[in-house]
Amino acid sequence: MTDVLPAPALRAQPTPAARAARRRTVLHWIAVHALGIAAALFFLLPFVFLLLTSLMTDQQALTADLWPHHWMWGNYTKVWHTPGFLTWWRNTLLYAGLGTVLTILSSLPVAYALAKFRFRGRRIALMAVISMMMLPPQVVVIPMYLFWAKQLHLSGSLWPLIIPMAFGDAFSIFLLRQFLLTIPREYLEAARIDGCGELRTLLRVVVPMARPAIAAVALFQFFFCWNDYFGPQIYAGENEKAWTLSYGLESFKAAHHTNWNLTMAATLLVMAPVIVLFFFAQKAFIEGVTLTGVKG
Repeated sequence: MTDVLPAPALRAQPTPAARAARRRTVLHWIAVHALGIAAALFFLLPFVFLLLTSLMTDQQALTADLWPHHWMWGNYTKVWHTPGFLTWWRNTLLYAGLGTVLTILSSLPVAYALAKFRFRGRRIALMAVISMMMLPPQVVVIPMYLFWAKQLHLSGSLWPLIIPMAFGDAFSIFLLRQFLLTIPREYLEAARIDGCGELRTLLRVVVPMARPAIAAVALFQFFFCWNDYFGPQIYAGENEKAWTLSYGLESFKAAHHTNWNLTMAATLLVMAPVIVLFFFAQKAFIEGVTLTGVKG
């Protein structure tokens, strides 16, 4: 005698209210993601156009045909071997890398003092930092240029831009100070009870806890130096061997104004390191910026 299997239970039919709720959920998901996709396309399409144009021939670039007939990967090789391009890369890495390190080393102790120390004139010092953030660099460019060029004879180099970073940056100090306010004072007091001085407390306690803010400041400063056009134009414009990528790209564009495919390829080579760096460090960057406004 064969066993009779029980019939499967009939699935309960959803009620009209459940169907309406599910429909609203689906429509809400479509609406939210449609806006996100539209915003992503709005920012992504210029980069796609830049990439496709950089891979075209001279005759096809900036025509109505947006898809390359022949993928000219050699355009990047031509740009890379352009005389002076590697020099611009080295100068930009020196400017951005050394400037970022000096900014962090000089701004972090000042931010720590403004956030955790109680001394006479602390509020005045903080107001001075905020005032420096509001001062446009164009206001002081003439006296600063006369100082670096006439007194120290450093015109035609990037040192007038790098050396001042060893004395702190107002925006970096303010950003780090806002983050350090979120660190409980009990951690610092425990370190002092264990015999740590202020410098050791800063290095052993504050720096590990402030890594997101330090990463955010480092990215801000690196991006600023990498994209800086005004500073190299003022101080290094007279010496081609001291040009950076942002300033050299303008010269490259003037020399290849009819070769838009090469101009687009050079632009992508300048932008690529910044984009890659941001994608790898965006988590720490967003966390550091988000947590800086917890206390005031």
